[in-house]
Amino acid sequence: MTNILLLLLGLAIILASAELFTNGVEWLGKKLQLNEGSVGSILAAVGTALPESIIPVIAVLTGTGQNAIDIGTGAILGAPFVLSTLALAIAGVAGLLCKRNGCRRQIMHCNRVVMTRDLQFFLGAFGLVILTSFLPPSVKLFIPAVLLILYVTYVIKTLKCSSDSEDDGEINPLFFSRNNSAPSLFMVLLQVAVGLAGIVYGAHLFVDVIEELAGLLGISAFILAFVISPIATELPEKVNSLIWIRQGKDTLALGNITGAMVFQSTVIPAIGIALTPWKLTPLALSSALVSVAAAGFVLYCLKTTGQIKPSTLAYNGVLYGIFLAALAFNF
Repeated sequence: MTNILLLLLGLAIILASAELFTNGVEWLGKKLQLNEGSVGSILAAVGTALPESIIPVIAVLTGTGQNAIDIGTGAILGAPFVLSTLALAIAGVAGLLCKRNGCRRQIMHCNRVVMTRDLQFFLGAFGLVILTSFLPPSVKLFIPAVLLILYVTYVIKTLKCSSDSEDDGEINPLFFSRNNSAPSLFMVLLQVAVGLAGIVYGAHLFVDVIEELAGLLGISAFILAFVISPIATELPEKVNSLIWIRQGKDTLALGNITGAMVFQSTVIPAIGIALTPWKLTPLALSSALVSVAAAGFVLYCLKTTGQIKPSTLAYNGVLYGIFLAALAFNF
């Protein structure tokens, strides 16, 4: 009962902090004169990706032996897997349920340029991450630098698109300065910091409880690293995106997820490849291929129809369910 109460407390902290963070990030983007695509794909995505990024880094840097490598690799691959399947599916279901301007969505009203760019970078970078498993050690030495260069290139391209954007609409008052129509940068940064700290604390509390419950239930370390931890630590992305979809800000919502996918396919794998042998097992390889298939499906629909339907995103949840069922069957 104590663990359940702590689990609910962690969720409550994440929910409240995500409201603070999303509102603060929108104001920060306005202060920096960035468009919604840049705010969602860079500021929000990297900020909310920090909790799940900590797990593989700590596992690889402080752990010893094969178990630490397995936990680190599982967490690294689990994050893009959850984002490309479950997170996009939840965004699609939210798009189906939440009305926009009083009408049900037939399509997601997102910036096609932002989505296309994010998905293409993810597929290219994550494809390289998969390929690296088959490369000789002498070649692997250069891959982390290549991945980091890819992410820097992505950030530059995203920022360059900021000047060619439509009006992003009205922003709700800053929570920390409700009576001020032009809050100071200090108050904006303070709210972002408090929101992000709350997300990190809530996520870690959530993970700690999940770890204890997993131990009591006898769940393996691989399942904890690949399935449970990413779900718990990816929760901020899902909450932020749901908030923005409810508010009719689909570009922010989807950019938050796809931007995190780019971050999780470049910066974090670069650390894993640099500090581990990076030999993917058949199960790890198959999970990575499912992530590519999920993202590729969305990009294909976007390229062929010029739009993304909420149902298209929701279909990615089927891939998540099938793989999870196969994982449970084999373990």
